[in-house]
Order: sequence, then structure tokens, then C-alpha cells
Amino acid sequence: MFYGRHRHLPYTVQGAFVTATTAETRSAHTGHPQRWLILGVICLAQLTVLLDNTVLNVAIPSLTTSLHASTSDIQWMINAYSLVQSGLLLTAGSSADRYGRKKMLIAGLVLFGVGSLVAGMAQSTAQLIAARAGMGIGGALLITTTLAVVMQIFDDTERVKAIGIWSTVNSLGFAVGPLMGGFMLDHFWWGAIFLINIPVAVIALIAVAALVPESKSPSGDRPDLLGALLSTIGMTAVVYAIISGPGHGWTSGQVLLSAALGVAALGAFAAWELHTPHPMLDMNFFRNQRFIGAVAGAILVAFGMGGSLFLLTQHLQFVLGYDPLDAGLRTAPMAVTVIVLNMSGLGARLLPRIGTPATIATGMTALAAGLAALAVFGSDGYGGMFVGLIVMGAGIAIAMPAMANAIMSAIPPEKAGVGAGINGTLAEFGNGLGVAVLGAVLNSRFAALIPAAVGAASLPAALAAAKDPAEKARIADAFSSGVETSQLVGAVAVLAGGLLAAVLLKRAERTDTAPAA
Repeated sequence: MFYGRHRHLPYTVQGAFVTATTAETRSAHTGHPQRWLILGVICLAQLTVLLDNTVLNVAIPSLTTSLHASTSDIQWMINAYSLVQSGLLLTAGSSADRYGRKKMLIAGLVLFGVGSLVAGMAQSTAQLIAARAGMGIGGALLITTTLAVVMQIFDDTERVKAIGIWSTVNSLGFAVGPLMGGFMLDHFWWGAIFLINIPVAVIALIAVAALVPESKSPSGDRPDLLGALLSTIGMTAVVYAIISGPGHGWTSGQVLLSAALGVAALGAFAAWELHTPHPMLDMNFFRNQRFIGAVAGAILVAFGMGGSLFLLTQHLQFVLGYDPLDAGLRTAPMAVTVIVLNMSGLGARLLPRIGTPATIATGMTALAAGLAALAVFGSDGYGGMFVGLIVMGAGIAIAMPAMANAIMSAIPPEKAGVGAGINGTLAEFGNGLGVAVLGAVLNSRFAALIPAAVGAASLPAALAAAKDPAEKARIADAFSSGVETSQLVGAVAVLAGGLLAAVLLKRAERTDTAPAA
């Protein structure tokens, strides 16, 4: 990890990181004696939280049958988790600093475990959506406090390696979800994908209570509760407008009102953050071109990855006829590629050789090319999907570590904790936005090709209502065309974001170099 032009400054750990006393500073040089065991425990908890971003994708057919869920219901089941989590990440980090990181880590595990129990036993779509929102609160506490603990227990010589492992788990969580979900659904009912979280949460809870040292910074910033509320309302309203647009019409009062509410709430959030003495997000960061470029890239990487998995798992099951486990296995090449390349350190070696802008542009171009390959060749069979998933995994493994470094380098060391919270927020929001936008494109294209099927609650319902095999084939072809169009839209967005990020980062580097020269 580096901090750009601030890298030669003394390391001050504030925000989501521990504020060290003199004694703590001396002990930090040796690290916690059980640091690697603690890292394994918190990475397990972190992986469980991140798996739940995508584990639900392969359960879509089961949910449409068991709970009679519509396409909009499915999207809200997925987005309720990521939107609540992204809206609370920054506040969760601030609360952990002030009240104790160990306490907040324990609270996060409890909330996540209880939410998983309620989700696994849900009897209606409303119950499941509410349970997912509750899990999102626990997930926000876990994501912020795990990184804070890593920074606390490792010294300078091992911290980079530890954060590399933590980052690999971050990348892996999104990609492995469909595989884990498919395995569980092949042996159990859909609720098992949530109940499996409970023993993990219990084990992590016992280990955290026994191993993790407590740390807090009573003089830290107060939690920005109004900022958290405004940001969550704004993001939820905007995504709701995107989800409901194809069904209700983009010019309908419901969609326009939701969009207006979202824009107004986000505007109020920005105004509040500019004037409150303890902002959740310092808006002055957006004056930094490096920060803006990294933000754009991070959102669109998560946008392309989350949206494509949402589309791909449906195409594999609804159109190609794979069961949940087979569908999950067929998304595994992306996860395997991310693991292999991250563990090999490809991104870490590439970054100093070609620079941050070129590394990010390379990774996002590969991600866009993988999405395009899924769109162009995926409808012909799994071979084209396999190639696309490999290329996507390579792009993610190259771009995401460079993006995290770019965000951290744009923020002064004393705000490093805020940078970690921002990075997590962008990933969650980008994932939810990808599901919403690409899902909306899919629905719009499908409705244009098969107007008679628009009233159906879901694709299985539309197929069940078909009068003959020829009509079923037309509906399946229309759905495939919608998936193809959505993936191409995602590819264009990711490519444009990568080029924009590279240009802004390159310009920021020139600006920094000129005064130094």
C-alpha cells in the first residue's frame, strides 16, 4: 500500500485504523503473537459477508417457485443487502473507532448471524428482503472493522502481505458466491444458503472474543447519522427507479418521484457533508483528480462484475437448462482466475512497471473484453462463456488492487480509515447498481421483443404461460437477446470508466510531478 506524495510522512493511523499510543507503537513493530490466526478468522468472516452479495443469484429459480417472487422482488432481495451495507459502511467505521473495534466486530457478527437465521426461515418475499437488509447492517460493521484489526495487529514489514490476503478475499467473495450457492441448492433447500452462515458466525464470534485485542479512539469523529440516513435513502430511491422503470414506464409518476427523491437526498447528503464538523465523507476529496478517477473505476469494476453474474446465472439456468450447482460451477473460472492471479502477485508486479493509470486501464479493458465475449459468444454455448469468464477474472485481478491503491494514495494518511470505508462503499454500491441497471436493460429489451410476456411476473411464469413449444422458444430467445444487450452495455460502461480513470490518474500524476520537479 502506498500514499502517493504522502508516502514519506510518518504513519498516523486514525479513522478506521488504530490510534497508537507510544507503548502500542513499540509493540506494533513485533505484531500480535497470534496475528496470522486472527487474520484467518476475520478473513473467514469477511468471505461470508461478501459471498452473500452474489450467493443469491443461483437461487433465483427456486425463489420464483417457492416464494412466487417476481423479477422486481428478486432484484430487491439482492439489492437490499448491498444498498444498506454501502449506506452504512462509513458510519460503521466511525462508530468502531469511537466505541471499540472489537465491540463493533462482535456486534456485526451477531447481527449477521441473526439476519441469516431470519432469511433462512423466511416465508415471504417481504420477510426475506427485510432479513437481507438486517444482514447488510451486520455486514457493514464486519467489513470496516476487519480491516481496522488487520492494521492493528500487523507491523510495517508484514502489513502489505496481510492486506494483500484481505484484498484477495474481497475479490474472491463476489465471484465464489454462485458456486457456493449452487452446491448448497444441489443438496438442500434455498434457505440453506443463509443458514450456513450461522456456524461460521458462531466460530468467528468465539475466536474474536478470545483472540482479538480491543482498541478505540474516544477522541475520534462522532458518527454522522444524518449523513448515513441521507446516503442510504438517496441510493435506495435511485436504484428503485432503475428497477421499476421497465415495468411501470420511465415517465410514470412512481419512477419519476423515486428518481427525484433519490437525487434530492443525495444532494442534501452532499450539502450536509460540506457543512457538518464531522462529515462521513469529506467532499473536498472530490477536488482530487486521482480520487475521482479511482472512484469511477472502482464503481464500474463492481458494476460489471455484479451485473454480469446476475445475468449469467439466470441465462445458464433459464435458457441453457443447468441446475443450480452446474450453473455455479460454470461461473467458477472467473473466481479461479482471480485467486491464481492475486496469489501470484501479478497486479503487484505490474503496478510499479507500467504505473497506476496503465494498470487500471489494462485491467478494466480486459474486464470489458470479457463482458463482450460473454455477450457475443455466450449464446452459442458454454465455450464462449468460459473464455469470457477467464478474461473477466484477469481484468478484476489486475484492476482492483491498483484501484484500492489509487484511492488510498489520493487521501492523506490521517484519513486512511475513511479511504478504506470509501473503497468498501464503492464496491457495494457498484454491485447493486450493476444488478439494477443491467437488469433494467434486460427487462426493457425482453419487453420490446415479447410484449405479450410483459405482464408475467418472471421468465419461468412467461414460459409456463406459453401456448406451444414455438412460443417458448421465442420467449427464451428474447431473454437471451436481453442478456446479450445488457452485457454489451456493461462492457461499454466498464471500458469507458477504465479510460476515464486512466486519463484522470495520469493527469493527477503530472500535476504532482510538476511541483516536485
